[in-house]
Amino acid sequence: MASTSSNGGRGRAQIVGINVTPMVDVVLVLLVIMMVSANYIVSQSMKVDLPKASNGDGGVSSVASVTIEESGALRYNNEPVTEVALLEALRAAGAKNPELNLIVSADKGATHGAVVHVLDLAREGGITHFAIGVERGD
Repeated sequence: MASTSSNGGRGRAQIVGINVTPMVDVVLVLLVIMMVSANYIVSQSMKVDLPKASNGDGGVSSVASVTIEESGALRYNNEPVTEVALLEALRAAGAKNPELNLIVSADKGATHGAVVHVLDLAREGGITHFAIGVERGD
């Protein structure tokens, strides 16, 4: 006699399948948590247009650099310049190469306004590709 219950039908029946509904609920909750936390992490990152290389071994061929010292003094390609001379140099470089990448490095003591002003000068000079120079903090 083939019966599903050996105790006369008074107890619970044997489990013949696994109910996956609770597992799917847990996986969906974990997925939502991951999506929300990933969106939060991305929203805190700084968006800059970094220089791109055509391959991993070579560097970007056309790069210019502007350094802002703590005192507010400016350097273009490691040469001291005034604000007017910087604008002229950026215009000349932007006209010569529209794909020029500008790396802006600023001292920790430099003001945020000075960095924004240099980026503004670069855009006025026709340069639209920027990178922010930083040191790796280990």
